[in-house]
Amino acid sequence: MPAHRLNTVWVTGAGGLIGSYLVRTVATLSPDTQAVALTRAELDLTDFSSVAIHFRRDAPGAVFHCAALSRSPECEKDPVQARLQNVEVTRVLAELAAEIPFVFFSSDLVFDGAAGYYNEEAPANPLSVYAETKLEAEQIVLNNPRHLVLRTSLNGGQSPTGDRGFNEQMRRAWQNGQTLRFFTDEFRCPIAAEVTARAAWELFRKGVSGLFHVAGAERLSRWELGRMIAARCPELDPKFEAASLRNYAGAPRSPDTSLDCSRVLKHLSFTLPRFSEWLGNHREPF
Repeated sequence: MPAHRLNTVWVTGAGGLIGSYLVRTVATLSPDTQAVALTRAELDLTDFSSVAIHFRRDAPGAVFHCAALSRSPECEKDPVQARLQNVEVTRVLAELAAEIPFVFFSSDLVFDGAAGYYNEEAPANPLSVYAETKLEAEQIVLNNPRHLVLRTSLNGGQSPTGDRGFNEQMRRAWQNGQTLRFFTDEFRCPIAAEVTARAAWELFRKGVSGLFHVAGAERLSRWELGRMIAARCPELDPKFEAASLRNYAGAPRSPDTSLDCSRVLKHLSFTLPRFSEWLGNHREPF
């Protein structure tokens, strides 16, 4: 294998939300780095022999692994595919990147949500297939002390396909005339994907490894968050109503996966913002 090109970084899932922000911000946040944007159309990550060939050809100096089967209903419907996409792909990439930095994006949903305000030492207890696969992938990545796992929460922003951010999903539903139901008793720490990308680039450039929580500094219910996004798009005549997990009969949901991000703040040059404040400071469409 040729020597790793230290200024070349693979970004998987570049067609998604966080991956696309990593690519579009590299010029300003890591100007001496060339990001190789990998989408599903360009490289099927489940074709492991092809992945190895491309890896040897590009010889990247680091890998940012954002690609995943991330929609929980799809994972519940096809757990075999979820494990292939989320666990086995991660395993192969982490092995290829054994000698270089590897940044893996995980989820607050590895927690069952019974307590809330979780730090990195809190015991995980995933309730869904998606969360189970992310936790197993975390453990694979963390076996290598060079590697970095970032657990994040709901990310918002503008994705290439227009449907990856939680805000985009809400807007699409309202454009289609749907009435959304927001839980008043389910809590997350939403964050703008551009902030997640900034944190990831900064941690990478500082050579940080291990497990860290990266999420917004504000615990919000789905109801509070939905009202914020609705206020940004009155032209859609957004319709929504309050609901409670007590009356929910679907697959298990984690009621409070709010995250304690104090550990990562020791390594960042900026403070992770409260989502409501970030939203108030950004007037472009969201």
